[in-house]
Amino acid sequence: MTRRPRAAPLPFDESLGYQVRELNRAIQRNLQARIQPHGATLGAWYFLRVLWERDGVTQRELAQRTGMQEPTAVIALRGMEAAGWIRREPSTEDRRKVAIHLTPSGRALREKLLPEAHAVLDEAMRDMSGEERATLVALLRRARANLAPHTD
Repeated sequence: MTRRPRAAPLPFDESLGYQVRELNRAIQRNLQARIQPHGATLGAWYFLRVLWERDGVTQRELAQRTGMQEPTAVIALRGMEAAGWIRREPSTEDRRKVAIHLTPSGRALREKLLPEAHAVLDEAMRDMSGEERATLVALLRRARANLAPHTD
């Protein structure tokens, strides 16, 4: 019987996956603490980000763009609707589709919440130069692209 070579150790401190996961968790934790006083949750934050860029997307597209399951999206959207941040409009062309639109108060949250997000990112990269910040984002973007499904 042939022995397989033993896999090289991968300490957490040297694991890209572990570092990215822990960074993401820390960013989310800090962001939640900063947006909560405005009545926002992380779930609402992700939807608001999409809607600030493109208002009127369907519920399904919103779920896809945020990486959430549709049932989870429905729950978050109900909360946002109850808060008065969005309104739902059935499609005139396809009754199965529902477009999500920001209300004036949902649009106004942009000016309150985006500075909080910038503050969290500034804190995370506090002792990095502008060039280091740009390099970090570019390297993470490249690593993510390397793992994206290839369509040939």
